[in-house]
Amino acid sequence: MADSTAFSRPAMVDMRVHSLLRYPVKSMLGETVSSMFVDEHGAEGDRRLALLDAETGHLASAKNARLWRGLLKCTANGDTGRVNIGLPDGTTVTADDPGIDDLLSRLLGRAVRLITQRPEGATLVRPDPEKLLELGLDADVGGRILQIAKATPGDAFTDEAPLHAITTATLEHIGVEALRYRPNIVVATPPGYPPYAENDWVGGEIAIGNTWLRVLTATSRCVVPTLEHGPLPRAPQALRTPAAENRWDTGGHGAQPCAGAYLAVTTEGVVRVGDRVTISR
Repeated sequence: MADSTAFSRPAMVDMRVHSLLRYPVKSMLGETVSSMFVDEHGAEGDRRLALLDAETGHLASAKNARLWRGLLKCTANGDTGRVNIGLPDGTTVTADDPGIDDLLSRLLGRAVRLITQRPEGATLVRPDPEKLLELGLDADVGGRILQIAKATPGDAFTDEAPLHAITTATLEHIGVEALRYRPNIVVATPPGYPPYAENDWVGGEIAIGNTWLRVLTATSRCVVPTLEHGPLPRAPQALRTPAAENRWDTGGHGAQPCAGAYLAVTTEGVVRVGDRVTISR
């Protein structure tokens, strides 16, 4: 469970959807949208493509910063109905371009293949994030092999669950931008609302419009939020602050730094920026 914290928990507050985000290609920068259809597979258009490492068979993820942090220099958007990938030099290429695999392999210095269907038992490498901060991003740090998307039906390349939410209270307390934590839903909270209150949502439900979401667990944090994101510099506090203040055992791997919450969809629908957010415990 969480380390002891002194943050008080208000019972009833007015909360709204502050912003909605999706990430068409796993570990690339994503896009903000004004509305988002969600169902048991997650958010429409979210994490529908990923890069497969030709050498190891693992998915490319910036969690393994030594190999894949360059992905965060690329952007992906799907607002035209097809996925477009923006490269660091300012050029754009469609995900279905015949030369996309060679192009991304040259960019990353490693042979990769862009895939649209999640292989059965798909995995990625998750080095110990706190060791990476201590020893450096290029250190050969041990960790674990993570089988992704166990709670996500279909082909989406989510890490653990269909959706991820975080509050403005948590973001403002830590002092980082929402996109570093790669949430789908950012919940605007009123002044005085405590950081890490997402912990208290676990086991409850969230209503947003006509959509109902079940809160599965707090979200354990990897090294990704600390990395450079496009023009944004590194932000070590994105991991160090929750590591000092909010550690939970979310899945049998010991107490992990956490910020935000993982969600499953119980009633599908469209969520919109400005919608009221109601927590039911």
